[in-house]
Amino acid sequence: MPNQQQNDLQVAQLSGCMMLTFMVFFGCMMPLIFVDLADTALRNLHLAPQAAILVLFGMIFGSLINIPISRFPLDKEVNVPVFESVVGLNLMPRMQRLRQEAIIAVNLGGCVIPVLLAVWLSRFIIAGGFTPILVTLAGISFNTVVCYRTSRLVPRMGIAMPVFIPPLAAVLATWFGFGIFAPMTGEIGVDFHPLYAPVAFVIGISGPLLGADLLHWKDFKKLDAPSISIGGAGTWDGIVLSGMIASLLA
Repeated sequence: MPNQQQNDLQVAQLSGCMMLTFMVFFGCMMPLIFVDLADTALRNLHLAPQAAILVLFGMIFGSLINIPISRFPLDKEVNVPVFESVVGLNLMPRMQRLRQEAIIAVNLGGCVIPVLLAVWLSRFIIAGGFTPILVTLAGISFNTVVCYRTSRLVPRMGIAMPVFIPPLAAVLATWFGFGIFAPMTGEIGVDFHPLYAPVAFVIGISGPLLGADLLHWKDFKKLDAPSISIGGAGTWDGIVLSGMIASLLA
């Protein structure tokens, strides 16, 4: 009986070690897998390998930079020490109640770079004719409504939304859009497959940016947060992830 208990203990220890090893291995591989998938998604957007790597690193390291664009007063007041200077000497401070302000910023890696990339991709979409333009406009409207309906405000944190809804909406809008608008414009025989990824990317980033963030601008005060960053989670933000996943799936 003691031998059986000892064997069970050894099996449990071995299982625990294997599980810990797997978790460490998975944790080390996740960043590499993400970088590889992101690089593939960017190459689907007609970017050269060097440009794709440059944009990817710009998104990663740009996530550390927030650019303030606006501020507004909060309902809360805080006690702030105010020093009075007399003859060059700072006397004992007196406490003064001031209304706290919130700063709204845009994240360089999570918002600015993806938007600039979408603007660059628009030249391919426009050059593709009426069908890609109609699909893009209709898809942006559809994904914006979806993101607005599915996003919710989380006080002191930000705006939360299921991560896979925007990219799936973007991909479905792209697939069905080309199938619906191509016959209407008489371009049914044209090969639009090279434009699927750019269109899906533009639709994918527009939904979270417009529907989840900008249309909730008036509700930012309810977040009760001193700082609100659009695209503030960088490469893990909904704006970037939606565009990347949509580009891969398209």
